[in-house]
Amino acid sequence: MSQAEPMPVVVLISGAGTNLQALIDAIAAGEIHGRIVAVISNRPGAGGLERAVRAGIPTHVLDHTVYPDRAAFDQAMTALIDGYTPGLVVLAGFMRILTPGFVAHYTGRLLNIHPSLLPDFRGLNTHERVLRAGVKEHGASVHFVNNELDGGPVIMQARVEIRPGETPEALAARVQQREHRLYPWAVGLFAAGRLALRDGQLWLDHKPLDAPLDMDADMHGMQEN
Repeated sequence: MSQAEPMPVVVLISGAGTNLQALIDAIAAGEIHGRIVAVISNRPGAGGLERAVRAGIPTHVLDHTVYPDRAAFDQAMTALIDGYTPGLVVLAGFMRILTPGFVAHYTGRLLNIHPSLLPDFRGLNTHERVLRAGVKEHGASVHFVNNELDGGPVIMQARVEIRPGETPEALAARVQQREHRLYPWAVGLFAAGRLALRDGQLWLDHKPLDAPLDMDADMHGMQEN
């Protein structure tokens, strides 16, 4: 492991914070050479705030409903985030569309996780839409954020097979279990300096990454490197 200082990470949430908890646990286990320096929620009652408090992480609430427009909210959020000088900003169930100015400010250090195998099923209600479409496979994707909704370069994915008669709730629970391994893997690679985005191109271990990593096929071998 690198002897450099752990990378400071700011996590943005809107809800229960299960992916936040996965990151907290992975850092505690030494799987990520980083530290979460702040958790910010746009919703005052977000359950993830309590997870952060239990872990001793500073929390902030920026209620988007008190700002006149999206740009004003993003400007306030940028000022708050930059006060922590993060090396990485992680969206963990942050249910806000970000302005181009915000995205540009954090380009190359802004990650999101989405519950589908991107580029398929961008947007909301992915589990219901997947089942209606009758596809055989679903999953989750980690990507760098750009100005296209769920459209940034995809770094890695985890897959689940759809079971006969499966409900959206059961499928969501299985995908979420995969997310809790997938997201720490991505954050760990970035914090270790192994993953980067340069001029729109993904780089892994100083080589172009031209297709998303597959968690089942690639994770074990890469952890041994």
